[in-house]
Amino acid sequence: MLSSLNSTSNDQEEEDSSAPDLQHQPQRPSTGFTSHSLSHQAIHMRQLLISCAELVSQSDFPAANRLLSILSSNSSPYGDSIERLVHQFTKALSLRINRLHSPGSLLLMMNINCPPATSTASISNYDIDPSLQSCYLSLNQITPFIRFAHLTANQAILEAIQVGQQSIHILDFDTMHGVQWPPLMQALAERSANTLHPPPMLRITGTGHDLNILHRTGDRLFKFAQSLGLRFQFHPLLVLNDDPTSVAINLPSMLTILPNEALAVNCMFFLHRLLKDDSRDLRLFLHNIKALNPTVVTIAEREANHNHPLFLQRFVEALDYYTAIFDSLEATLPPNSRERLAMEQIWFGREIVDIVAAEGENRRERHERLETWEVMLRSSGFSNVPLSPFAHSQAKLLLRLHYPSEGYQLQILNNSFFLGWQNRALFSVSSWR
Repeated sequence: MLSSLNSTSNDQEEEDSSAPDLQHQPQRPSTGFTSHSLSHQAIHMRQLLISCAELVSQSDFPAANRLLSILSSNSSPYGDSIERLVHQFTKALSLRINRLHSPGSLLLMMNINCPPATSTASISNYDIDPSLQSCYLSLNQITPFIRFAHLTANQAILEAIQVGQQSIHILDFDTMHGVQWPPLMQALAERSANTLHPPPMLRITGTGHDLNILHRTGDRLFKFAQSLGLRFQFHPLLVLNDDPTSVAINLPSMLTILPNEALAVNCMFFLHRLLKDDSRDLRLFLHNIKALNPTVVTIAEREANHNHPLFLQRFVEALDYYTAIFDSLEATLPPNSRERLAMEQIWFGREIVDIVAAEGENRRERHERLETWEVMLRSSGFSNVPLSPFAHSQAKLLLRLHYPSEGYQLQILNNSFFLGWQNRALFSVSSWR
């Protein structure tokens, strides 16, 4: 039993019959603004945003600027979820026009302040931006999205590693603060105690952009492992020049797998960063991972197609996706929450700017739906490992205990889990080998 639910109650191991039933149905593309009854104003704002995006795609910048002026006057980062969403997309459209047409003038006219965290040049510099680090920790603590992914992936790893396995190696792409691993460490220690097997040796190789942060993460994990009686090593793997594809290409020479070591590869919101205008780097990465013969590969990604080559289709998909995100934040956090404001403006605002304003090599948030990842994984020789009923009960329990809003929905499709808001899937977790 993984212990990331912050509860010691024995009923955690029971199936949660009071949680909403899973909907075993195919994923449907959202029509946007569908999570509840909509005001005329909300529908009107959505139509204006799409009309503005159409004008931008046609390079009719004067007409687009006129619509942006209307949108800007009807939006605010401090209003309701629709006003805040419109503010973020208006800013992103303004940045796109500014890049394509008239540098400087539109941003000054709209009085838009774009901090470094939202510039496309620094779009993924998580490790060196304190505001992004703070937002990530808030996102992990306040919303279920990251915790759901970590909890489900950890359970898949725990179940894939045989009881009594004495050497475990986790290759963790984009480790960040390592918040995923203490619950798994505790679960491994508890399983050893319950089965009378000695605790395993756990090695984690974690990638990141800042060596100091990686070392601090390793130190924290080492101290926690010591408190549990686990033998532990942490190996930092630096991603040079903020280029995750360098790891994909050089992986075989950068990693050491010891004899009799069970390897788990963990990709939490990482694969989309390997996509560019083609999938060659991603396919090379998957080929290299498969060659390592891992016991399990865990993958979490956004359930959205933000990688469409056509700007307008990408814009509408992003508008629908972040509508659901902002609606969920509205229902989860109080109206004057500073944490929510920071997450929307810095974390999700950064993503919206990347998807809408950036193009080519500068566009990093290339999210794809699980069906796309499935095709690439299967073509690389991987097969899907069904997530267990126990993992399902844990995910439901997480939502019930910490996020009681009825809007969060858990679904199972093709042996994978989806977490969404109302009728829109937002995140997926799957397991492969």
